[in-house]
Amino acid sequence: MHNLRTPGTRRVSTLANLLVATIASALASATALADLPDENAEDWSLRKETDDIQVYTTDQPGSSFQAFKAEAILDVPIENLMAVMVNPQSCVEWVHNCSESYAFGEGSFHDRYAYSVNDMPWPVTDRDYVIRIRTRGDQATGEIVMDLNAIPDQREEEHDYVRVDKSDTLYRFIPEGKQTRMIWVQHTNPNGSIPGWLVNTLLVDIPVRSIEQLERVARRDRYQNHELVYGDDGKLKDVVPDTQSGDD
Repeated sequence: MHNLRTPGTRRVSTLANLLVATIASALASATALADLPDENAEDWSLRKETDDIQVYTTDQPGSSFQAFKAEAILDVPIENLMAVMVNPQSCVEWVHNCSESYAFGEGSFHDRYAYSVNDMPWPVTDRDYVIRIRTRGDQATGEIVMDLNAIPDQREEEHDYVRVDKSDTLYRFIPEGKQTRMIWVQHTNPNGSIPGWLVNTLLVDIPVRSIEQLERVARRDRYQNHELVYGDDGKLKDVVPDTQSGDD
């Protein structure tokens, strides 16, 4: 039987399929980022406050584990912090209970993958994470945002750990002179048989200890003298050592 579709019909069909695929991809991306509560919502409850850090929690629909939001002023410039954040091994330096971390697979500054292990107190089994990390920044505002989402099927499971299959994190960095405002929103289902009430009682200590350590780590020599590289469109392209700086 002859194909009665005209070339124009085929082009329309191809464009329609492309449009559907584009919409599906956008929806999938939006869904991955929509699992976190709005950082500006009114139902956050203040749980802990130090000199420069406030930690809030809120219930997460369909989960016995709460989400947390931490807001902090770090006494280090944003360039130092981003030098830490782009280092795939830096998790063990500043994230509380992170015992192993490294990059894997093909990726770029804007979209990459990392594997990490979280050391849990005995007798709870350690958890491991397979994370997709997306980074974007705008030169006009100076703001940099990182989205971290668990993609558990990207790597085979390790027998020694429980794989975390649901974890979403947002880091927002806003320069304020030589200081940086950090907003950290996270919701994680640690999987396995850990009671939600226990995790929720310990939740606020994780961001406080981690942020305090991040500030200390960002002051180390190897994270000094970095610069943010922007494209002609004003979007962040990379974080690199500042070759113009040197010892006076």
